[in-house]
Amino acid sequence: MTILERIKGLSKSQGLSLQAVAVKAGIGKNSIYKWDTQTPSIEKITNVANILHVSTDYLLGSTDNQSPAPKHQQIDLEDKNVIMTFEGKPIPPEDIELMKRLLRGKNTDE
Repeated sequence: MTILERIKGLSKSQGLSLQAVAVKAGIGKNSIYKWDTQTPSIEKITNVANILHVSTDYLLGSTDNQSPAPKHQQIDLEDKNVIMTFEGKPIPPEDIELMKRLLRGKNTDE
């Protein structure tokens, strides 16, 4: 299945025309039709993937998993409300302090 075929199928299932997807993605109204013969830029593929709520890998045919990759969440190591676990068990406070020092690049032998 080509990138154009995947986009057509996704668009149809979401009640959108290819032109509507293109406009929402901020690219030329008829650009997607050309992707059968021309290679689109990564930026354009990413924009379309975001509009259709799928991963770029899915559009490119690298995977059959439509889900976009989860975004990495930043965690504040100083937040006392964050419960850190490893293999389902809470990490002891002394180990958390050691990890903080390691992550900050400080000597742990001090």
